[in-house]
Order: sequence, then structure tokens, then C-alpha cells
Amino acid sequence: MAKKSVASLQTGSKRLAKAIKMVRSPKTGAYTFVEAIMDPSKVNDFFGKK
Repeated sequence: MAKKSVASLQTGSKRLAKAIKMVRSPKTGAYTFVEAIMDPSKVNDFFGKK
């Protein structure tokens, strides 16, 4: 199960996106959230990799 969330951020002339992905820990089995701020064109790559 994965949760995907993307928020658009605009700062001056740059357009950024904040992506949040839920990742399961292999040791404990608990879920953690991984956040990243990036260019909107790279969001699909972020969600595609494990």
C-alpha cells in the first residue's frame, strides 16, 4: 500500500513540487514517510523507484 501526495510550490521564478511517499521498513515492518522537494518533471521518477 502506498500513499502519494504532491503539493505545488511557487517561489519567485522557480516552480517546485513537494512529494511525500510512504515506505515500509524491511527491519520492523513499520511505515515511514519520505519527503522531497523537486522539479515537477521528476515527481514520477521519485514515486517509481523503491
